[in-house]
Amino acid sequence: MATSTISTVDAGVRAHIVDVADQLFYARGIQSVGMDEIRTGAGVSLKKLYAAFPGKEQLIAAVLSGRHDLWERGVHGAVEAATTPRDKLLAVYDFLESWFGDDTFRGCGFINAFGELGATSPAVAEIARDHKDSFQRFVQELTAEVVADPGRAEELAAQLALLAEGAQTTAAIAGTTAPAAHARRAASTLIDAATGPSR
Repeated sequence: MATSTISTVDAGVRAHIVDVADQLFYARGIQSVGMDEIRTGAGVSLKKLYAAFPGKEQLIAAVLSGRHDLWERGVHGAVEAATTPRDKLLAVYDFLESWFGDDTFRGCGFINAFGELGATSPAVAEIARDHKDSFQRFVQELTAEVVADPGRAEELAAQLALLAEGAQTTAAIAGTTAPAAHARRAASTLIDAATGPSR
């Protein structure tokens, strides 16, 4: 009897494989971690690993999807806990400071993945761009609440997102949370300038 080509791997096992791969990729880089090491770390057979993820690119996509969801929960949660529209914008940087203080922090997983594979994997490049675009749109929704003029709101969103992106890279290299505080102060200055009298 022919076996089905549809994956019969349990969702919990699949999630465990993704979690193990995420930890290994994030700590050491995607290219330095092979599927056999992921199989060993997850405690599954190679057959089961490939039944869940026929290729490494599919596994990378699942890992990045999980990172996107984690990022959204964290940043949205921090923003929702703030009260005023201005504080909601600044809460982004408070979230970054908390994240940068985590012992496992090694920069943005999407920037890391793009740096490793963006030139050779169109799929990874597109996932990274989609993640960054999603963050840009989220910040723009927040700036629209503090700046009435759409053009100024869009410009402010681009500036604030760039501060957040730069802070992630700088914090990863410097190994300190300070870039989040510097970015927050710069963001505060930009928000005040954008909400002040028309230029």
